[in-house]
Amino acid sequence: MAERSRIERFRTSLHVRRPPVNRSEAEMGVVRMLVGCLIVVAVSSTQGAQPTSPKTQGAVLFEGAQLIAGDGRAPTDNSAFVVENGRFVQVGRKGTVPLPQGARRIDLTGKTVMPALIDLHSHLGYYDVKTMINSAQNYTRANLIDHLNRYAYHGIAATLSLGLDRGELPFQLRAATGSDTALFRTAGRGIAWPNAGPRADYWRDAPYGVRTEAEARTAVQELAARKVDFVKIWVDDREGTVPKLPPALYRAIIDEAHAHKLRVVAHVYYLADGKDLLRAGIDGFAHGIRDLEVDEEFIGLFKARPEVFLIPNLPDRAPGASDLAFLSETLPSEQIAPMRETSAKGSPARPRLFDVQARSLARLNAAGVRIGFGTDAGVGSPLGWSAHAELADMVEAGLTPAQALVAATRMSAAILRLDQHGMVANGKSADFIVLDASPLENITNTRRIAAVYLAGREVDRAKLRAGWSGRSSD
Repeated sequence: MAERSRIERFRTSLHVRRPPVNRSEAEMGVVRMLVGCLIVVAVSSTQGAQPTSPKTQGAVLFEGAQLIAGDGRAPTDNSAFVVENGRFVQVGRKGTVPLPQGARRIDLTGKTVMPALIDLHSHLGYYDVKTMINSAQNYTRANLIDHLNRYAYHGIAATLSLGLDRGELPFQLRAATGSDTALFRTAGRGIAWPNAGPRADYWRDAPYGVRTEAEARTAVQELAARKVDFVKIWVDDREGTVPKLPPALYRAIIDEAHAHKLRVVAHVYYLADGKDLLRAGIDGFAHGIRDLEVDEEFIGLFKARPEVFLIPNLPDRAPGASDLAFLSETLPSEQIAPMRETSAKGSPARPRLFDVQARSLARLNAAGVRIGFGTDAGVGSPLGWSAHAELADMVEAGLTPAQALVAATRMSAAILRLDQHGMVANGKSADFIVLDASPLENITNTRRIAAVYLAGREVDRAKLRAGWSGRSSD
């Protein structure tokens, strides 16, 4: 959880009876055999359940857009690509990609296409957008789906919910989400010293609270049984206000997680803790170091383990004037006024916090560290907007627009092991954003969204917008 929110305090079986039919023993034997086979297939399918896949879709040829593939290479002007059954099946330049028989053609001349975003750090389900209240009572399937729809609206294809999930719901949702909204991945319950993880009361009890190595290992074992996507730990004393998870415990967590082939990502604040976590085998950081600028020793520890990643999660800020119009697409007008007031006041602490982390991010990026993308969204912040604000912050910190886009697409998909996502390339899931202008020229152009496609289906943004803000059009 970030030190402040993006806006501070913003708030069926069908039974048919049939007459008996006389069958021979041979016939009944065949029937029993077939039923047995069907049961085996059904059980196997259930055990290997994956997120829902799109229904069969006809081919569509998209032509004329500038294409940013997500691999960091120069964009392709006047591109052409074919989407069929939820995947990119051919990508190239207009004139070299033929129109498949029976396919539709969509002209994107003047537009820019880029991969949909991947958010590696969210806390969904607690914030009720209508009431502007955070509460554990809001952690329902309906609210989680609403949050994922807001992600889809803003061009986010998948998110990792990082350590504050409860009960069976997150795992059910992980298996159920797919082509209709953003993919949901979960770290389940995180691990911290008791009552020393997230700040707020409404989710302080969500993580495991551990005091001994045995408790720490047991928590990891329970998470491993749920096949979580990551293990999240908090190593932070909140400016001396709570006990910090000690090295003996986080080393036990990392060791046990690795024994179960799980990776561990840390919420961290202090440079000294970051160094020791790297020595202990941490797999990634959910925030940048915040007390000091990183030094050569820290960079060297990172470079010695090139698979370790950083999610910068840059300091929060209130939305500026240009953001308010973007936010008004998905929020009712009565919520915009207090945001405008917050924006006018600004945050006196942000320049110092941002400068420290920006310099560190620039140095780590130059050193070749794996830079991912995350927002900490859900802590009362406008869902979806946070991703576009983070992209702008990363560029403000010194990354080029192309580098920020790679971090938010291909690299984050790789970190989350979503191998079929994060790029516009043959065989990949057709998750992409159509923009009215190029973010390579101005990163804030990621907000100029003309359309979003997930698994080849266009998200009905007008319908979603009308339901949230009462506005059916921009």
